[in-house]
Amino acid sequence: KETFLTDILSNDIENIVHEELKTYSGRSVGLSELASWRNSLMYMSNVLQDSEIPGDCRVAIEYHIPQTSKRLDFILTGQDSENVDHAILVELKQWSEAELTSKDSLVKTRFKNGNKETPHPSYQAWSYAALLNGFNQTVYEENIQLKPCAYLHNYVADGVINHQFYADYIKKAPLFLKSDALKLRMFIKEFVKYGDRSNIMYRIECGKIKPSKSLADSMASMIKGNAEFVLIDDQK
Repeated sequence: KETFLTDILSNDIENIVHEELKTYSGRSVGLSELASWRNSLMYMSNVLQDSEIPGDCRVAIEYHIPQTSKRLDFILTGQDSENVDHAILVELKQWSEAELTSKDSLVKTRFKNGNKETPHPSYQAWSYAALLNGFNQTVYEENIQLKPCAYLHNYVADGVINHQFYADYIKKAPLFLKSDALKLRMFIKEFVKYGDRSNIMYRIECGKIKPSKSLADSMASMIKGNAEFVLIDDQK
């Protein structure tokens, strides 16, 4: 955390992240994504500037979920008061407005090419956590607790993004809006009391990709009417 806050103070955080991303993945991003990193990561740094959030928590930015094209915006790792490993997964959005839809977990919001249906940010964060819980052997065998949430730092509560229609997913991945920085800070402090003393993020990164359940078990459960497979982003 200390290094992240120092990089924020350099006023060059977007280029620092970009250089690491290019080294790691060989790909670049456009100006709009650079701007989103600069803005959203500044807001996250404000949330983390609390002495009760240890300086030796680990921060991961743009973590690529193996076997997919998806990236997690921001992860903070540490341990709670019982020394249980936690990874807080934060989906960051610059949205300031959205429209209600009648489709499960979908909202409509403005993108560069106009309005488009897209998963609710809480659903998106929860689905990424479900993916790691279901397929990363280290996560499900070593009891790493994943705590997804969404932070829409430009969004003023309007009864749409926090509508009752999305309540099930907001319960699974809490939604924090423009005025909720202190609430997000309290959410983090609930699960991270000590720094990352067990290399949580490295263990996740090196975790074997192996389904936690067999296909046969999943099929049997589906026949009983249970939801077994979580759809991600474009799939949804």
